[in-house]
Amino acid sequence: MNQQSPTEPNQGAAPGTPPASFFESNVKTRVLLIASGKGGVGKSSVTTNLAVALAKRENDVAVIDADVWGFSIPRMLGITEPPSVVDDMLIPPVAHGVRSISMGFFAEEDQPVIWRGPMLHKALNQFLTDVAWDEPDFLLIDLPPGTGDTAISLAGFLPDSEMLVVTTPQIAAQTVAQRAAFMAEKVDIEVRGVIENMSWFTGDDGQRYELFGEGGGSALAEKLGVPLLGQIPLVPALRAGSDNGNPVAVDTSTEIGSIFAEIARVVEEDLKPTKRRHRELKIN
Repeated sequence: MNQQSPTEPNQGAAPGTPPASFFESNVKTRVLLIASGKGGVGKSSVTTNLAVALAKRENDVAVIDADVWGFSIPRMLGITEPPSVVDDMLIPPVAHGVRSISMGFFAEEDQPVIWRGPMLHKALNQFLTDVAWDEPDFLLIDLPPGTGDTAISLAGFLPDSEMLVVTTPQIAAQTVAQRAAFMAEKVDIEVRGVIENMSWFTGDDGQRYELFGEGGGSALAEKLGVPLLGQIPLVPALRAGSDNGNPVAVDTSTEIGSIFAEIARVVEEDLKPTKRRHRELKIN
């Protein structure tokens, strides 16, 4: 796969057809779309650490970095090796118990990806059909900011997916984030919760400083009628971990690690899927 000409879909997957493992009603995989509406709110770091936290709960977890213009998941997970290929299928690399695929494996980190809608649609389809995902417990998809082609394509591919919205406490960010939630409703994707990032900074004096204001996450959750799943403080370790591939969720003994652990628990235990899936009865 490259900017000029993505690889052709494998022989077993018709173009535009989502894979059975994520599409059929009898599959256990929960697909979580992580959206923000605007950039700069730490959506990718939230995706990475939530994935790690879910994996630490002994779940099989996969991540698709669908932000093809701002791909960052490989760096945040500390993955440096590209996917391997077996029988024309990509085998996603693993780090911290999380399997991942990203445009970052197929494009230079400092080069722009200049694609229009059809190529983007095809690339997302390949991330679903040409990767040997099997049947993970959770598939997290890191969406690009906004309400454009990526979100619309994935809504068509994965109609049973759920959305988590990431915002900051700033009212301006909350207002933009709600657009992503309203877009989800228009394409029949259920919004399940809000995660507030950069909620506060604790100074050396032990006092909390709300650098980006307060109330944006709770206001958005109330407006959408969904729970506020957690508030994530602004700490240097989160930024450093994202840069060097050591997600803070790995260490649950820290304040921020325990927060991600609790968000993962709530997602897994309290936010049960509302669209029921049933295993088909088969008689041999």
